[in-house]
Amino acid sequence: MTGATGGERSDDEAWRGHRRGTPGFTRMLVAMFCAGVATFAQLYAPQPVLPSISDALGVDAASGALMVSAGTLGLALFALPWTYVADRWGKVPTMIAAVCAATVLGLLIPWVPQYGVLLLLRFVQGAALAGMAGVAVAYIAEETHALHAGIATGLYVSGTTIGGLSGRLIAGPLAQASGDWRIALTGVSVVGAAAAVAFVVLVPRARRFTPSPARGALRQTASRVAGHLRNPRMLSLFLLAFILMGAFVTVYNYVSFKLEAPPYLLSQGAIALIFLAYLSGTFTSTAAGRLVARWGQLRVTVLGILVMLLGLGLTVLDPFGWVLTGIVLLTMGFFAAHSVASGWTGQLAGAARAQGTALYNVFYYLGSALIGWRGGLLLRGRRVAADRGLLRGARGGRQRGRPSAAAA
Repeated sequence: MTGATGGERSDDEAWRGHRRGTPGFTRMLVAMFCAGVATFAQLYAPQPVLPSISDALGVDAASGALMVSAGTLGLALFALPWTYVADRWGKVPTMIAAVCAATVLGLLIPWVPQYGVLLLLRFVQGAALAGMAGVAVAYIAEETHALHAGIATGLYVSGTTIGGLSGRLIAGPLAQASGDWRIALTGVSVVGAAAAVAFVVLVPRARRFTPSPARGALRQTASRVAGHLRNPRMLSLFLLAFILMGAFVTVYNYVSFKLEAPPYLLSQGAIALIFLAYLSGTFTSTAAGRLVARWGQLRVTVLGILVMLLGLGLTVLDPFGWVLTGIVLLTMGFFAAHSVASGWTGQLAGAARAQGTALYNVFYYLGSALIGWRGGLLLRGRRVAADRGLLRGARGGRQRGRPSAAAA
């Protein structure tokens, strides 16, 4: 779709990727921004309305959070299979098929009455979204000039924050206005459908893609995956993605339960505004890409982790101001570290970029699915302990107020 412009040679073999400032580079980033909205708006839309889903379906917090975890688990498990499709048929057709399938499911899922079927379809939707999330960074790394790959990846990650933010901001107020979480999720899917159409129209064709031969393609994919898992540098990035994403999603999954309860008693619309903290992640993911050129990838990643840990510590405090500050710092640190680590993965992966970035996404979304779900069990345990404490206190009060047998 995009011709050679701004110093880009028309010969595809000599062409070294889109350069910053060229029409092709801009068009690619706009397309991938729309892809981020279509993908992450739908993936995390249930998060601000989890209490309503839990109440409507008669399940506890941990079970309700499976609406998020089922999607992220499907994404994690199918990120690698999609790379085989991408290597055979091309990254652009793969992303188009994935985002279209996920959008159709997103329009259907809210109206499924059975909770078990609802979770199954969320898992399938996540599996479809894996075709976008697992291939996008590899596509950017492959089609962008090496000098501008870090900036391009950072801008794409900032687009995913806007996508995640838009889904949450739409779902919360819609649920409060309509009184129905199903209408809220449908509204998010409509926005996702519009973004998917824009992506399909705008995405530039791949110019550096060479299809893998059918014979030995599966063996080649398996060999590349095994090579990444034996590489200590790659494995450390995968484990980092698992831990950071798990902690991040756990906080965002359950902060709404905390803020709906006393002493805060916030409405769904007000809680949805908490997700505006994502804007800080949009800023830091872009800024991190620039800082890497000055400080290096390791230093910027460590700085992001330290900021995230500080924010995580503040969220456990009771004053609302500290909780809000903690969420902002958590988000800033997370997206800074994530944008650098994901881009770093693509660079270290070499020719096996699709498998490297897909493995990063496997660990990333397994952290979201598994740690996010386990966080709900911890929340349930704390609630049970609190209820037992109140019960013991009430019993103690009755016993202290009851006259003794001797006095009688």
